[in-house]
Amino acid sequence: MRLIKPSGTIAMGEKARELAKTGRKIYNLDVGEPDFETPPHIQKAAWEAMASGFTHYTSSRGIIELREAIAEDLEGRGFEVDPEKEVIVTPGAKHAIYCACLATLDPGDEVLVLTPTWPTHFTCVEVSEAKVIEVPCGDAYGLNEEALKEKITAKSRMIILNSPNNPTGGVLGIKDLKVIADLAIDHDLLILSDEIYDRIIFDDFETRSMASFENVKDRALVINGFSKTYAMTGWRLGYAFADKGIVEAMNRVQQATTTCPASFIQKAGVTALRGPQDSVKAMVEEYDRRRRFIVEHLNKIRGVRCVMPKGAFYVFPDFSSLKMSSIEVSNRLLEEEGVCSTPGIAFGECGESHVRLSYATGFETIAGAVEKIEEFVDRYVKV
Repeated sequence: MRLIKPSGTIAMGEKARELAKTGRKIYNLDVGEPDFETPPHIQKAAWEAMASGFTHYTSSRGIIELREAIAEDLEGRGFEVDPEKEVIVTPGAKHAIYCACLATLDPGDEVLVLTPTWPTHFTCVEVSEAKVIEVPCGDAYGLNEEALKEKITAKSRMIILNSPNNPTGGVLGIKDLKVIADLAIDHDLLILSDEIYDRIIFDDFETRSMASFENVKDRALVINGFSKTYAMTGWRLGYAFADKGIVEAMNRVQQATTTCPASFIQKAGVTALRGPQDSVKAMVEEYDRRRRFIVEHLNKIRGVRCVMPKGAFYVFPDFSSLKMSSIEVSNRLLEEEGVCSTPGIAFGECGESHVRLSYATGFETIAGAVEKIEEFVDRYVKV
C-alpha cells in the first residue's frame, strides 16, 4: 500500500465538496467528466439487456459481440484485430492500464512516461515495482526526441504516452508518433498508448493510433474506453488491444480481481460503437466552443499564459508569474475564489507552475470561473 499515492486529481474535488457544504459557490473545473447525459439509445440498450435477464457473469475477456465491435472500430483506425485473442474488455480504462502494467513489467524495469500525464500512469507503473522515468513534453505536449533518446537505458522496458493528452489537451502528430514507433523498434520497447480521448480532436488535426504504424502492432498496448467519448464515466467500461500473449496475461489479472465487466453494460457498449454517432459530434462541437472561450479569456489575464489545446477537454495554463507552487495556486483559488482546479505537479514534475482546468462543464460555470481567476491573479501577479 505504500506504493500507492493518493490521487492528485481527486483530492481537490473532495476539498471542494466540503466547502460546498458550507454554502460556498464552487466552480468545479477539476474533474475530467463530461457534463452531458449518456445518449438515450445507449441507456436503452442497457435497460433492455437487464430486462431480458442478461445480468450474469460473462467471459472474463468480455462478451464476443463487444470485442467484435471494438475490433471493427480499431480496424477503422488502421490496423486489423483478432477479437478473440487480442482484445480484452475491462471495468474502465484505468483497470486496463493496471492489468497491462502488471502483465508486462518486472521490478526494476524503467518506464519512459511522456509527461505531463494522468497520475494513474505513474501509479500503475509503481505498483508493478517498476521505475517511472519522466520525459518532459511541455504544456503543449510536443515530443522532445533528444530528451526521449537520452532517457533510454538497458533497463528500459516501455514507453507510455497519452494522446490526446490529459492534462494539456495536446495531441502528438503523425511525425512524433513515428519517432516513438521507430525508437521502440530499435530498442525493443513496448508502447502503452492511452487513446481514451481519441474522438475529441479539434481543427481536423491529423494523428493516428500507435498500433497502426508498421511493425509496431506486436509491441503496442492500446488503451481506450467509453467514458469520455460517450459520456459514460459512471458505467465503467474500457478495453485494451495488445498481442495475444499480453492479453492472456491481462486476463489472468482480471480473473483474479474483477472477474469480468458488468454484463448489461457491455451490451450498451456494443450499441455505443455500432449505433449513431451524432451525439459524439455534437459534444465535440460544444467542447470546441468552450475551448476557444476559455483559452481566449485566460490569455487576456495579465500574467497568465495558456496554450490552445488540440484535443480532449482540458487547458493547462501557466501561473508561474505568481511565484507560487501549483499546489498553492490550486488551494488559494479554491479557498479564496471557489474555483476548483488540479495542481499541475500531480501530472509530473514538468507540470509545476501550471494548473489543470477542465471545460467539460457548463458554459456558465466556465465563464464565472474565468472571472474569478482574473480577480485572483490580479491580487498576486508580479509582472
